[in-house]
Amino acid sequence: MLLAIDIGNTNIVFGLFDHGKLMCQWRLVTDAGKPADAYWALMQGLFEAQGLAYTAVEAVSMASVVPQLETTFIDVCTKYFHREPLTVNSGTDTGLQLCYDTPLTLGADRIVNAVAAYDRHCCALIVIDLGTATTFDYVSADGCYLGGAIAPGIRTAGEALFAKAAKLPHIDFTYPEHCIGRSTIESMQSGIVAGYVCLVEGLVARMKAERAENPRVIATGGLAPLIMAHTKAIDEVDDQLTLRGLKIIYERLAAGH
Repeated sequence: MLLAIDIGNTNIVFGLFDHGKLMCQWRLVTDAGKPADAYWALMQGLFEAQGLAYTAVEAVSMASVVPQLETTFIDVCTKYFHREPLTVNSGTDTGLQLCYDTPLTLGADRIVNAVAAYDRHCCALIVIDLGTATTFDYVSADGCYLGGAIAPGIRTAGEALFAKAAKLPHIDFTYPEHCIGRSTIESMQSGIVAGYVCLVEGLVARMKAERAENPRVIATGGLAPLIMAHTKAIDEVDDQLTLRGLKIIYERLAAGH
């Protein structure tokens, strides 16, 4: 079995693949200060709850945007799984050409998402990840990663607003009934949630205008279904994109490609 680990700023997502099929996935809250032993204890519990033996893990593929936890999970993998993980970064031979001015600054999650989307569609793509940050990644029709855009995530923007504006309440991130908000809560939902729909539509339109292609637009991340429900700018949501990308990259390297 292959264990895929996606270490994000807010959550760590684990996916267990058996013969290429995603059998189960789990999610833990990211805590950069938690030691390897503590994460291992949590992971043991996840395996046991599914009736799975951790000894069945034959390989690990990992991407991290939290440097401290990259080291922590390398320790988990080597000490407990007895496997040296494949740690994806801009220097990994993923099969995707990086046409980016500063590849060393490129987040591993953005690379992995682009690989998974291009492997499935083999066409020009805009990949949107609605996580702690909202990222837009453009892949050309010939499989070249060109770059994209980074904005604060929906929840990140909302939490910043709650923290800085004392009289504004915490709200649920739902699409408002009216964009001309008829209450403070509805006004905030309009500005944050409907505003992010406009952000997606605007950046997708401007990226398309820069290229003589008609890219397919793929979204992932926890709030992707909410945004897609209110725009035609997104063609599909793929909530397994990152985990599948980690699997694809591992399999390519294992096969010597």
